Amino acid sequence: QVQLVESGGGLVQAGGSLRLSCAASGSIFSINAMGWYRQAPGKQRELVAIWTRSGSTNYAESVKGRYTITRDNAKNTVYLQMNSLKPEDTAVYYCKADSTSWYSWGKGTLVTVSS
Repeated sequence: QVQLVESGGGLVQAGGSLRLSCAASGSIFSINAMGWYRQAPGKQRELVAIWTRSGSTNYAESVKGRYTITRDNAKNTVYLQMNSLKPEDTAVYYCKADSTSWYSWGKGTLVTVSS
């Protein structure tokens, strides 16, 4: 499996930007996909963006055009660039890595968007 460490969360005003990072260590060669999820208070965890080994990406409708997921293979790190943030983007953001036989979650990083 892999260990995932997220960073980059914080407090930002509406309309601002943040970049989240997720550094992976361990069995990184077996990762097939890495994604960002978020969970707002009282809500279920939802997929925000996903990157696959083939290089494809996919986004939740609510963040399309505002968020961008990228991966730096040399650093084994996945980034989530978040622009034009809205108060409804406030949540704990989690990184997840998937292989064919396991998955791993990071501990999350809090993003708070003030109005």
